[in-house]
Amino acid sequence: MAQKRQKRFNVSPAQVEKSIKGTHFPAEKKDLIQRARENHANQDVLDVLENMPDKQFNSPVDISKAMGKM
Repeated sequence: MAQKRQKRFNVSPAQVEKSIKGTHFPAEKKDLIQRARENHANQDVLDVLENMPDKQFNSPVDISKAMGKM
């Protein structure tokens, strides 16, 4: 399933993590999107973040887990 997600969004968890560098956890979805925009993330990364569930993320591992369920 993770392979399908990566092909669909063409983004790896490492790319997302790099794009949200400087985020203080726990963080809400909106905080991740804002940080990614501030870090000039590409549209593919923003698409992934915008499709994340509306919840609090406690670490980058939580983000990777959510990406695996997409």
